[in-house]
Amino acid sequence: MSQFFPVGPAGDFADPSSTLVDVDDESIVLIHASGRFYALDDVCTHDGGPLSDGPLNAGDDPPSIECPRHGAEFALADGAALTMPATKPTRAHEVKVEDGQVLVRLCD
Repeated sequence: MSQFFPVGPAGDFADPSSTLVDVDDESIVLIHASGRFYALDDVCTHDGGPLSDGPLNAGDDPPSIECPRHGAEFALADGAALTMPATKPTRAHEVKVEDGQVLVRLCD
């Protein structure tokens, strides 16, 4: 899929924050941390928990988001599973800001 979808004005997303957004009928957690935007599937690959409900670890290296159910952490940049019990990454998507709007392109 090559189309970028608008999800809102960049100024509407606090830094740091994580927000559940709908992108082409998919639930995506949009993350604003340390001046950068990230987008991940809103699903923990361990048991399907909603990442958008979990704590954001923006100051970690690498920055991550944590599943609220069992504490699995996923890297913001690429969705890599960083801690157990997750062993598989969650899907990461391309994000850009143009003319003050945050745009997300779903990746395969």
